[in-house]
Amino acid sequence: MTDDGRVEIAVKDGVGTITFFHPKSNSLPANILARLAEAVEKAGTDDSVKVVVLRSEGAGAFCAGASFSELQAISDEAAGKKFFLGFARLILAMIRCPKFIIARVQGKTVGGGVGVLAAADYAIATEACSVRLSELAVGIGPFVVGPVIEKKIGLAAFTQLAVSAWWRHAAWARTHGLYSELHPTIEEVDAAVSTLASRLAASNPEAMSRMKRTFWEGTDSWEQLLDERAAASGRLVLSDFARKAIAAAG
Repeated sequence: MTDDGRVEIAVKDGVGTITFFHPKSNSLPANILARLAEAVEKAGTDDSVKVVVLRSEGAGAFCAGASFSELQAISDEAAGKKFFLGFARLILAMIRCPKFIIARVQGKTVGGGVGVLAAADYAIATEACSVRLSELAVGIGPFVVGPVIEKKIGLAAFTQLAVSAWWRHAAWARTHGLYSELHPTIEEVDAAVSTLASRLAASNPEAMSRMKRTFWEGTDSWEQLLDERAAASGRLVLSDFARKAIAAAG
């Protein structure tokens, strides 16, 4: 039997903790993307949840991005667009959620996972949590996650990530605003997440909801934008270049 991963949500003292896991370095196949989006949407409408913490399991990678096996299995443009729309739905769920989302980051993050980090409102990570936008290296581009990353860190920093397609240290991500805080150890990260989440759970929900809307002003057209970007990615992933690059990387 294969482990297709899991997504769990637990609520305690006003904090809704969403935890995801996949045996391949917490990668994001379609089923995990869908479950994550559903969990975020559920937390957003749950009156007992005042703030959301998003985390992955283990002490390794926070998120390895898109599932390479699913990318290799894409056989036509419709299937390609459908896969990339999974990232679009999760990003939209996160930025539309009326509750603040804190990302708790314990390890490296690649590709689509960087878009998930950017869609969080506050990210707390260890000093070892490097990031990489790997899409160009496998023959496609960070089209679906691009808008949310660019909005979070700015065009110049996003361009650096997208063009170099290689690792950037956690300090770089902190300087450019992808991470809000860095701590030496996972234990210190957990303590910082717990402190902030508890404080926010006791804050005014209406004020936080209004603040969140201001953070994400200018994104009203993103449903159409990300739909178009998903279609473009779905076409590119079928190219001979991408096929060979993904097979070699996988």
